[in-house]
Amino acid sequence: MQPIHLRTAFPTILGLLLLLISATVPLHPALADGASQGPAAGRADSNLIDRGKYVAQLGDCIACHTVGDGPAMAGGRPLATPFGVIYSTNITPDAETGIGAYSFAQFDRAMRRGVAADGHNLYPAMPYPSYAKISDDDLHALYAYLMRGLAPVHQANAPAYMRWPFSMRWGLALWKWALVDGTPFRAVAGRDALWNRGAYLVQSLGHCGACHTPRGIGFQEKAVTEAGPDGKYFLAGETVEGWRALSLRNLWTVEDTVQLLKTGQNRFATVSGNMGEVIHHSTQYFTDADLTAIAGYLKSLPPGQNELPMPPPATIAAVPPADLYTTRGGLAYAQFCSDCHRLDGAGVKDIFPPLRQNPAVSAADPASLIHILLTGSQTPETAAHRRIYTMPAFARLADRELAEIAIFLRASWGFDAKPVTEAEVRTMRAQLGPKLAASSAFETPRLADMLGQPNAEQLVRGMRLNAETRELLPDDVGNTLNCTSCHLNAGTVADGSPFVGLSAFFPSYASRAGRVITLAERINGCFLRSMNGKALPAESVEMTAMVAYFDWMKGQTKPTDTVSGRGVGKIDMAIKPDMGNGQRVYAAQCAVCHGKDGEGLADADGKVIYPPLWGDKSFNIGAGMARTYTAAAFVKRNMPIGLHAGFPLGQGGLSDQDAVDVAEYFTHQPRPEFLPKVKDWPRDPKPADARY
Repeated sequence: MQPIHLRTAFPTILGLLLLLISATVPLHPALADGASQGPAAGRADSNLIDRGKYVAQLGDCIACHTVGDGPAMAGGRPLATPFGVIYSTNITPDAETGIGAYSFAQFDRAMRRGVAADGHNLYPAMPYPSYAKISDDDLHALYAYLMRGLAPVHQANAPAYMRWPFSMRWGLALWKWALVDGTPFRAVAGRDALWNRGAYLVQSLGHCGACHTPRGIGFQEKAVTEAGPDGKYFLAGETVEGWRALSLRNLWTVEDTVQLLKTGQNRFATVSGNMGEVIHHSTQYFTDADLTAIAGYLKSLPPGQNELPMPPPATIAAVPPADLYTTRGGLAYAQFCSDCHRLDGAGVKDIFPPLRQNPAVSAADPASLIHILLTGSQTPETAAHRRIYTMPAFARLADRELAEIAIFLRASWGFDAKPVTEAEVRTMRAQLGPKLAASSAFETPRLADMLGQPNAEQLVRGMRLNAETRELLPDDVGNTLNCTSCHLNAGTVADGSPFVGLSAFFPSYASRAGRVITLAERINGCFLRSMNGKALPAESVEMTAMVAYFDWMKGQTKPTDTVSGRGVGKIDMAIKPDMGNGQRVYAAQCAVCHGKDGEGLADADGKVIYPPLWGDKSFNIGAGMARTYTAAAFVKRNMPIGLHAGFPLGQGGLSDQDAVDVAEYFTHQPRPEFLPKVKDWPRDPKPADARY
């Protein structure tokens, strides 16, 4: 379990000076033990407990007080702060290690004033500055749930490891007295009940300001409400441990904000970082009425000073940026990013987020964008989106390369956001210390390097003919596939039919043809079979460009060399396929991109995103991918994408058996005929899994 990194209300500068002053401020008399009388434990009925569970979800208690798959609310999760590490506490009703011996008055004091039952001050990783605004009714309900709705767990609390002088808790009392506004929530006259409900949830249980409000000199939130002279700072955005917590003021429409909080996605973005946990554990469970109240309240706030409100949705069709193929950043984007986010930056609805109008791309502070590039990201699991999609970390790329990609993204879809510098990437890499993907003998070519070649224009044309085959050669492609449908990332992925070193092995004997063939003939084999089209003239400009691209990919490879990652690997043909299981695997893992009935996936304009796996617009029966074990080897190493954090596409991950089963299923669905099949394997034995 990784620690949560917090930049909460810990004292610095002025706060440090205050800590060194010896004083302990007494609690307000209204908060003394016994001042607030909660309901007797025996009267905590099921309705009150259910309400308390909902209050706990509103406050996202489980996120900090539960370790991974450990017992709920038993504590022990490390919370990394700038001043050391503390561990969340056991808040189950265990009398010895939890809070089972707490009276309601003691619970009230801990929640609202940050003072434990034995009198020691709590570090404000516990957001008691916000919880001070929780209503009496909600606090009573929460107490009933924690005491009666949870099973007690006997798990001792771990001691904190804070550097001196922050290890001396007594100074926190003075810090709270000087810098924390602990006033209760008060409804604003003239505002309707929905607005006030939203304000209450945001300011108290939601504790949104803990991350989204700028910090003052003592590390306190500059404002805890929208009112007063400092109200302009409330929720105006802050950078927290390498993530940009956006300004929430007038950010999106009410509907957009509700959708994000409910599902983790909307038409602008997918949440990342710790916000994913907030969605997963907390906001997805809010009632629609409460989500609407929160979104309405946020929409009512004037734009923050540090962020601009998001522009209205674009009304023009998405098109690839003009410099996509003429800049290093553009070519790096086309190579490493476009399979998921598409050449036009539109993303894939409900799967991969768009980059146009995406706040991580357009925010004034590019921290989140750099963070994601270095460490990757995951979508939160919600009732609306059960499947988790993963963006791998790209820390294997050099600082310069990541800066080039970020510059391209912000120039293309960031609304004139300032460029990212190599130094910014280097600084964050040092701060985050991202783990590099396991090294491989396979050398991933960088398409950006083509720009330094004397025939750069021809090489780029050859690459584009691989990436946009059906669009650039509509008369030669008979279905909806591109070369990159099988040769991932324009032929630069290990075990994804890469082009690396390939041309060094041509002319070469081909058993299917029964003779020595040229590279151009091999390329045309794909046009005739995989793309169910017609051959290109060997001397055409298009074929010459494609061969030149392959030749550039050859590098220093010699015909006698062994190229790591060549082809799609092998899979044991002794594995017997189970068609029924293959259908189940297809439905669970493949249909989201390739369609319930193998029809592929298209955008709203009908443009194909991911190709069909059977039917009239798929590869024909003569294609290598129509063979069970060839397809299984490809699937094993390359599908589905976004399944895990492996570089570069999070691809692969099915078991050998599942790969064989699903390959058997989709290869044996209806597909176009290939009449010249009678000429195949004239001299050599036909493979056992050939379809004819």
